[in-house]
Amino acid sequence: MQHGLEDGGKAVALTFDDGPDPRWTPQILALLARHHAKATFCEIGPNAQAHPAVVRQITAAGHRLCDHSVHHDEHQSAKSADYNTHEILDARQEIADAAGPGAEVPYYRAPGGDFKPWIREIAAGHGMRPLGWTSDSDDWKRPGTAAIMHHINANLRPGAIVLMHDGGGDRTQTVQALSQLLDQLDAQHYTYSFPGR
Repeated sequence: MQHGLEDGGKAVALTFDDGPDPRWTPQILALLARHHAKATFCEIGPNAQAHPAVVRQITAAGHRLCDHSVHHDEHQSAKSADYNTHEILDARQEIADAAGPGAEVPYYRAPGGDFKPWIREIAAGHGMRPLGWTSDSDDWKRPGTAAIMHHINANLRPGAIVLMHDGGGDRTQTVQALSQLLDQLDAQHYTYSFPGR
């Protein structure tokens, strides 16, 4: 399970799940660009297929892609190895096709963090590093911007992998929290990294 970063020092990795979304992902990309921040986008295969232009915006800006399954089934580990293999590999293909020739999908993040060792082995056996997180924003619950920031800051330290969402519903609070977070990280002299490959 990947919890480390490519860069040492005072760096964090920002990750966004459940997209891409044609409304929210571009707003997140604009904020990241304003702060010269890089991020990893953990995409659901059919969402990537439905919005290839957004996927290409992500890669054109220098961000990385991550496989987040086909159906976002949070109980994948209760299903067969064959089911899991299709969830992982079919999504990777959908994301890569949306991104275009030469695109890489170096990570796999299980829905809901349902990472049994044998699921990690499927991903790793196909060249994807299982991607965890160390700081969960809980933004999917839409608890308010202040609560999202509180959740992030509870585990924010050098080497943190921050989990947020750019898809799966109204992400107004996520965008607002991200704006605050990026201001805070810049003021605290953090740099932005990718999870280790």
